[in-house]
Amino acid sequence: MEIRIQAVNFDAAERLRAHIEKRLSKLEKLCEGAPVADVTLKVLKPETDNNKDAQIRLKAAGAEFFASKIANSFEQAIDECAEAVERQILKAKDKRR
Repeated sequence: MEIRIQAVNFDAAERLRAHIEKRLSKLEKLCEGAPVADVTLKVLKPETDNNKDAQIRLKAAGAEFFASKIANSFEQAIDECAEAVERQILKAKDKRR
């Protein structure tokens, strides 16, 4: 799976990129027909709490999964997005059965 990370108005640290790749590799095992995952990271209002916005868009054969979460850290937002996308994938698999 190709993971495209877009950080809006800041540079994502290598540690953050590694965390994203680790989390999405788990999703890749669930959704084998997904060649591309787009991740967008934004800092909303720097002076407030809960200002880290993460979005994951996973395009699979015949389906698209999307989640957007806001949290105190990008790692937390990515984890919550990945869990939401995982639930969507499992739900789509159940419908196909």
